[in-house]
Amino acid sequence: MDRQQEFVLRTIEERDIRFVRLWFTDVLGTLKSVAIAPAELEGAFAEGIGFDGSVIEGFARVFESDMLAKPDPATFQVLPWRGEAPGTARMFCDIMLPDGTPSIADPRNVLKRALAKCADMGYTFYIHPEIEFFLLKQGWKPGERPEPIDQAGYFDHVPKGMAHDFRRAAIQMLEAIGISVEFSHHEGAPGQNEIDLRYADALTTSDNIMTFRTVVKEVALERDIYATFMPKVFAEHPGSGMHTHMSLFQGDANAFFEAGAPYQLSTVARQFIAGILRHGAEITAVTNQWVNSYKRIWGGGEAPAHITWGHNNTSAMVRVPMYKPLKGQSSRVEVRTIDAACNPYLAYAVTLAAGLKGIEEGYELPPETEDDVWSLTRNERRALGIEPLPSSLSEAITAMERSELVAETLGEHVFDFFLRNKRREWEDYRHQVTAFELERLLPRL
Repeated sequence: MDRQQEFVLRTIEERDIRFVRLWFTDVLGTLKSVAIAPAELEGAFAEGIGFDGSVIEGFARVFESDMLAKPDPATFQVLPWRGEAPGTARMFCDIMLPDGTPSIADPRNVLKRALAKCADMGYTFYIHPEIEFFLLKQGWKPGERPEPIDQAGYFDHVPKGMAHDFRRAAIQMLEAIGISVEFSHHEGAPGQNEIDLRYADALTTSDNIMTFRTVVKEVALERDIYATFMPKVFAEHPGSGMHTHMSLFQGDANAFFEAGAPYQLSTVARQFIAGILRHGAEITAVTNQWVNSYKRIWGGGEAPAHITWGHNNTSAMVRVPMYKPLKGQSSRVEVRTIDAACNPYLAYAVTLAAGLKGIEEGYELPPETEDDVWSLTRNERRALGIEPLPSSLSEAITAMERSELVAETLGEHVFDFFLRNKRREWEDYRHQVTAFELERLLPRL
């Protein structure tokens, strides 16, 4: 037994932890949980906890359903919203097959494979997500319009406002679990908020995002409100994204920094951006996996709908934030397309793979877009060579199914399941008769 496992067992005994929740995600990014007694934990560390993988979205077929959830002791934390005694803790798990090999269907393993390739190239991948979400009043019913908890806007300070009290409570809970927060504020739409996590390696950050969603939901329920990461809740207001700052490091040196280069961006950084742009359409079904995602992308409000990059251009798919003099370690790129509702393990795996492909192949970065892309006409965009992102889940699926890069990154099993599931979602969506059609067409036709 290693030191981390010994630390977990000792902490459980000292803090009277009676329930240990083992967490993992399915292919669609839904958090799964199984609780075990502390007495079972040594066996779980050694062999894993068996479960039926055929009932988890995308994990296994019925005739190959036996799987094992093996807890990662490095992710152990006591859950502060279960503060009553006896206590409850959680650990994320790696999913294994009965022979002890990693499951090809485990999203965490998909990201680990991408990070291993990154390490083989000499890099460590660090990310910093800005996570947006809406806070709504309880009592909403299907068919009704949801009601935000306030009518505030970007950076608004509302005296006795429920939103900043909520953010304070959520941040305190996150920090109690060991998740560091950098910023928080009210976003542009009524009821919309943003909390930014500090830079960390991509695997830790993906685990933190899954925990973040749970914390936000728990804190909202405690206050009798509802939190949602749905990409586009209100047609007239901006949607919720997860703008993610990314950088590659070689040891302690930021591989994206080059003093004196345009925007202080190294050749590696420019090739990384070029890779994301060239494969942008292919990875969109993963970074924006819901039919509703395309209402956000194509709904305006500075959402990036075109494959462009620019310096401080918030309408671009990839933005290069303003360089901080004397802070070469801060050089980074910001990918603005990613949804707050994606599976973070898969989304960061394919985004990293696209960037690394640009480095491997020496892609040349196209000219930056200085204009607000939304202000240009279609003909102006065409003349500038600006291509659109997929405008629907159907278009995104079509681009993804032709992608060797996405298939290789996800693995055949996850790739095939993801496409089947998303095709079914699109078919279900396409069959709906919407309120728009009834209101617009029924009185006229």
